[in-house]
Amino acid sequence: LKDQFDNLDKHTQWGIDFLEKYAKFVKERIEIEQNYAKQLRNLVKKYCPKRSPKDEEPRFTSCIAFFNILNELNDYAGQREVVAEEMGHRVYGELMRYSHDLKTERKMHLQEGRKAQQYLDMCWKQMDNSKKKFERECREAEKAQQSYERLDNDTNATKADVEKAKQQLNLRTHMADENKNEYAAQLQNFNGEQHKHYYIVIPQIYKQLQEMDERRTIKLSECYKGFADSERKVIPIISKCLEGMILAAKSVDEHRDSQLVIDCFKSGFEPPGDFPFEDYSQNIYRTISDGTISTPKQEGMRIDSKTTVGKAKGKLWLFGKKPKPQSPPLTPTSLYTSSTPNGSQYPIFSIEPVHYCMSDIKTGKPRIPSFRSLKRGHFCLQGPALEDFSHLPPEQRRKKLQQRIDELNRELQKETDQKDALIKMKDVYEKNPQMGDPGSLQPKLTETMSNMDRLRMEIHKNEAWLSEVEGKVAARSDRRHSSDINHLVTQGRESPEGSYTDDANQEVRGPPQQHAHPNEFDDEFEDDDPLPAIGHCKAIYPFDGHNEGTLAMKEGEILYIIEEDKGDGWTRARRHNGEEGYVPTSYIDVTLEKNSKGA
Repeated sequence: LKDQFDNLDKHTQWGIDFLEKYAKFVKERIEIEQNYAKQLRNLVKKYCPKRSPKDEEPRFTSCIAFFNILNELNDYAGQREVVAEEMGHRVYGELMRYSHDLKTERKMHLQEGRKAQQYLDMCWKQMDNSKKKFERECREAEKAQQSYERLDNDTNATKADVEKAKQQLNLRTHMADENKNEYAAQLQNFNGEQHKHYYIVIPQIYKQLQEMDERRTIKLSECYKGFADSERKVIPIISKCLEGMILAAKSVDEHRDSQLVIDCFKSGFEPPGDFPFEDYSQNIYRTISDGTISTPKQEGMRIDSKTTVGKAKGKLWLFGKKPKPQSPPLTPTSLYTSSTPNGSQYPIFSIEPVHYCMSDIKTGKPRIPSFRSLKRGHFCLQGPALEDFSHLPPEQRRKKLQQRIDELNRELQKETDQKDALIKMKDVYEKNPQMGDPGSLQPKLTETMSNMDRLRMEIHKNEAWLSEVEGKVAARSDRRHSSDINHLVTQGRESPEGSYTDDANQEVRGPPQQHAHPNEFDDEFEDDDPLPAIGHCKAIYPFDGHNEGTLAMKEGEILYIIEEDKGDGWTRARRHNGEEGYVPTSYIDVTLEKNSKGA
């Protein structure tokens, strides 16, 4: 039975350990739910759009659906937090409190059992001591009797010795009788306590331990149920979140998104017209008619755009080439002129000026300080945006102006309603002076009238700009028709590949201006060639190029294309004098060469 008590001690301890083990499991599950909810919220926060101006808000159905899904996912994360909170309150907290109470109750029952066992052991020791004492006294009495009988039978023994042995025998016999009585009393007492211990005390303690263990099992069952109920309660809300995600997915409309893209990027520009025929044979006919012999040689020495531009070798310098020291000035003997049929003269260079022009193109100072900022379309941050949106294409400019006019009209309507309300209030005050002073409304009424005048002026100004844009679009359409009729007649103008034009300013190809600053760049980019031309373009609209890194151009000007538009709306171009920069792609009519190595 003592061993069974130890077994019950071990079993109840195992039950408490299992309870705490399950509590630890619930705690880790709560931490998982909390971390999961936290990570979901961080994910939603990462991909949610920042607060942006109204114009930059997402309008595509796919974007709106994605943001709706993020909102539903955020609600889903909130439900995971509810699950964690419910588990922590109903399961984990209850388990920890019950575990503490269970340990206290178990300790009390075990202490009672140990006390009962100790008391029984003490009774047994007392009984055993009395038994041993009685046994010892019995042996002493037997020895005293044997000694008395020996002396009594001995004839040589004196009467005094016999009498003394007899007294000793009587004493030992009396002590043996007393110990016998004490042993009998202790034995009876021990038997009674042992019966009480094994039939009353211990069964009661075992019953209490059994009830405690059963309550522990019931509590575990309740916690298992609560664990599942915490998850089941949020399932309807989670289902709604998932249904919201499905509805968001169904709301995606590809046709609407395509129409938004069309409306957003519609520029209003007309497609480019056909290129006019450029007759290069007139110089040959002129040479034959003049009977000169120097023209073919000069024609062969004319600067070709391939020679001028060349290939890019080695490392490319950022936005241009490594500046070189200035080349020696061009000697007069190297410059020749020739006449055209209309009497104008154009310059022709010998081989030495070709080398000079090559060097001078390399030494032109690049005007583009940050390629990355331009590629990302951040060049507009370098200067304030124009109030009339003249930096935008016509169609986009018209949309912006129309939006601003609508906003100003709404503000004007608000101010008008406010003025009417103030006038009515003023009339009420004049009829009923006790309600208020009519003069107190005059400053506010004056301010409202001033705001209305200002808004009317703004509306008139923007409407004038809008009319100007619409007029330009109509005029450009007319100019487009006229150019289609007359482009076959125009001859003798210079193409981007290096042919001649009627404009004397474009025909003269003198040395470009020197902008060499050798100390502004690192030495590791020395001896690099300029980028090759991959095509040419014609300016449809003038561009001022105030921002650094851009290239100003006039309407109708011909430029070399050295880098295509990468999707940011800007094309890198070069003038005939070697000056490079970025121009708006929507402002030019681009023609790329079939051979991309250069014109």
